[in-house]
Amino acid sequence: MTTFVDRVELHVAAGSGGHGCASVHREKFKPLGGPDGGNGGRGGDVILVVDQSVTTLLDYHHSPHRKATSGRPGEGGNRSGKDGQDLILPVPDGTVVQDKAGNVLADLVGHGTTYVAAEGGRGGLGNAALSSARRKAPGFALLGVPGGMQDIVLELKTVADVALVGYPSAGKSSLISVLSAAKPKIADYPFTTLVPNLGVVTAGSTVYTIADVPGLIPGASQGKGLGLEFLRHVERCEVLVHVLDTATLESDRDPLSDLDTIEEELRNYGGGLENRPRLVVLNKIDVPDGKELAEMVRPDLEARGYQVFAISAVAHMGLKELSFALAELVAKARAAKPKEEATRIVIRPKAVDDAGFTVVPEEDGLYRVRGEKPERWVRQTDFSNDEAVGYLADRLARLGVEDSLMKAGARSGDGVAIGPEENAVVFDWEPTVMAGAEMLGRRGEDHRFDAPRPASQRRRDKQAERDESDEEFDEFNPF
Repeated sequence: MTTFVDRVELHVAAGSGGHGCASVHREKFKPLGGPDGGNGGRGGDVILVVDQSVTTLLDYHHSPHRKATSGRPGEGGNRSGKDGQDLILPVPDGTVVQDKAGNVLADLVGHGTTYVAAEGGRGGLGNAALSSARRKAPGFALLGVPGGMQDIVLELKTVADVALVGYPSAGKSSLISVLSAAKPKIADYPFTTLVPNLGVVTAGSTVYTIADVPGLIPGASQGKGLGLEFLRHVERCEVLVHVLDTATLESDRDPLSDLDTIEEELRNYGGGLENRPRLVVLNKIDVPDGKELAEMVRPDLEARGYQVFAISAVAHMGLKELSFALAELVAKARAAKPKEEATRIVIRPKAVDDAGFTVVPEEDGLYRVRGEKPERWVRQTDFSNDEAVGYLADRLARLGVEDSLMKAGARSGDGVAIGPEENAVVFDWEPTVMAGAEMLGRRGEDHRFDAPRPASQRRRDKQAERDESDEEFDEFNPF
């Protein structure tokens, strides 16, 4: 039996960046060839992609943890590490991506639409990339950044032009089966339809999709029956069709009360469903009692302003008129709809005066620094290397963290934490040591690159160069 899943919680983790390499080029007669450590590879992203061949979120229900591959570390000889491979996760058309708090992150509509759910970590720079005119021989490299992690909720909302709504066993599945090529399960007992069914209908020059939504009952918008789980599939539909049973065997039901009940549930659910264009279908007129009841209630429905069609899905009566009426409503809805991108991805830009970090005083004299750059720089630092620690201090000072700590009232010996409470680096602040410069001097410089060589060394180097050129000449000289 096929299982339909339209809401899952997914735990995604991108790949981490590879570490940079600290290496020095070594070659005969060139003991100080300079830094040649390569950069680490970038971690792979986790990307959601709309695939029209996918119709359910069942795979993610069974396997909710997904992780991309990490980048490889750099190597000597200026060899950069291989990037991690992106993890592509196919999702159905109409998938809404939310965070655990219910905030919409993306609304994916249209084949091929993508959304990066977790970004791969940056690869660490090797010491070759960190070298400069002032830092000719860095003795350190940057570590790779861990990949992003996120818990997201995927919710599927069916993308269709027309939605058939009504009580269970009102004949919705039978109607969609005769209007289109859809083959839903049909039986004469309630809740036969457990999943939304989609069909494509052609009426003249108009082609539209129609959805059969599982039956609704009183209280569906509050979670009774199957309504709450599937009312979301009506949200995207431009036209609603009330399918009313005129041959019901239940004595306490009639088409008018059924219509009032379903309308009340649509209003309670919200989402603008109460304002959608709609029409009424009186089904099962092939039954004598059903035809008689349809003729009785039709004037009342038309008095309410509804366009009414009396049909029989089983006997194929009145279907052509209904099909063309739906096509006309769909065409009007499409024409009235503003032209815009169907896919909606929420972007929350930073404020223009955002310094990139914040300094917040906490209890016990602790000052916490939060920000994307400081936290990333801390994760990239090898704290077993004094030169790397000094490089971090210089970066934080240039960003303005030092000045902000002083303005916040930090004093010598106060604790400074960089990062969230569960994963922070804590150190004692010493403002008198300017970013560690006096302690470590001019980091990354090697006096052997600039100091004059002894005369004997210069003579040996010249002789080695002559010998090397003579060997090359002998090799290529034919005489």
